[in-house]
Amino acid sequence: MLNQAGSKQFLLRLFLPFGLGYFVSYLFRTVNAVIAPDLVADLGLNAADLGLLTSAYFFTFAAFQLPLGVLLDRFGPRRVEAGLLMIAAIGALVFSQAETLTGVILGRALIGLGVSACLMAAFKAFASWLPNERLPLANGVQMMSGGLGALTATTPVQAALQITDWRGVFGGLAGIALLAAIVVFIVVPDEMQNKKHETFAEQLQGLHSVLTDRHFWQIAPWAFTAQAAYLSIQGLWTGPWLRDVAGLGRDEAAQILWWIAIAMIAGYFTLGRLAEQLAKRGIRPVIVAAVGMSLFILVQLLLVVVPQYGLALWLGFGFLGTACILPYAVLSQFFPPQLTGRCNTSLNLLVFVGAFSAQWLIGGIISLWPTNGSGGYSPSGYQAAFLFLIACQIAAAVWYWLAGKWIKDRDR
Repeated sequence: MLNQAGSKQFLLRLFLPFGLGYFVSYLFRTVNAVIAPDLVADLGLNAADLGLLTSAYFFTFAAFQLPLGVLLDRFGPRRVEAGLLMIAAIGALVFSQAETLTGVILGRALIGLGVSACLMAAFKAFASWLPNERLPLANGVQMMSGGLGALTATTPVQAALQITDWRGVFGGLAGIALLAAIVVFIVVPDEMQNKKHETFAEQLQGLHSVLTDRHFWQIAPWAFTAQAAYLSIQGLWTGPWLRDVAGLGRDEAAQILWWIAIAMIAGYFTLGRLAEQLAKRGIRPVIVAAVGMSLFILVQLLLVVVPQYGLALWLGFGFLGTACILPYAVLSQFFPPQLTGRCNTSLNLLVFVGAFSAQWLIGGIISLWPTNGSGGYSPSGYQAAFLFLIACQIAAAVWYWLAGKWIKDRDR
């Protein structure tokens, strides 16, 4: 198995199709940060409406995670991801043609469902074919493709809006999603055929064993609160913050979003590589994750306290937020390969429920302050919303350290 998995041709068959799928997923996830003013103007949305619309992606994404884990472990990542990407293409078409808030929410929800396997399918395939010590870097490389999607959702989308409108952009995204579905189905290798197929009852028992594992619940709260902040802010509210707090125009804001995406790509590779190298020296990836997520809390706090340095701090936000992905590789090492799909999607369920709630809640909190004369949101609203997310992450970090001590004491 490993000899075949080590060949360059085989690795390309794994990384390139899954990379394309996750590129599409992240492009869909973050594009509203650039087109938000157009959606607000065309559909008459307020901050809470905009938060609800954009977070609909996270809602359906989260709702499908537990069924997705069962499907991945039973049918394999190739078939599952290819089929779901077809739904994403349909959702993008619905979004592009919608004339009401309900219509765009429906399209956005279908997109979220359709891309719900783009990361977990890759993680499942990597865990099946690669040794454990390679997983942090492999997962980091996969996340870099998402960074390229976030990159494309900045100045390239802003440039596209000079040629077409947001409807044309989503029509094009529908075609890209369809292409990704075809590539995944044709190119990705099937999983090994010598694995034992579980009954449905055995699959449910495996899911139960994940959800009752003490190691899972030690790190999951911190992982999902940190990722909820990262995904909800980067996917929508960074753009409006740059307009309302930093006072930047659309083109300038899109350029800053571009550099944040560059920082994100660098972070995924650097932290994944660092975790792999430190593991060879006896330093576990969970330590790298904990340090990275602690620094991520710090940079968020600085955005609230010293927003005048925001342009530099947003680069730190993009880089350090990538530490939130390391818990997936950490948790995979606590479970046998046949449970990795259910393990990762169980964590992903929490992550995207948190991201849905956070993205909508930020809009609700911001709406508590009146808009200015030009329709911008109050900086005090952003400050209050960010402080709430920071408090949740600090509480989860404290739980992580206390739970770790309890587990050690119990295992003695």
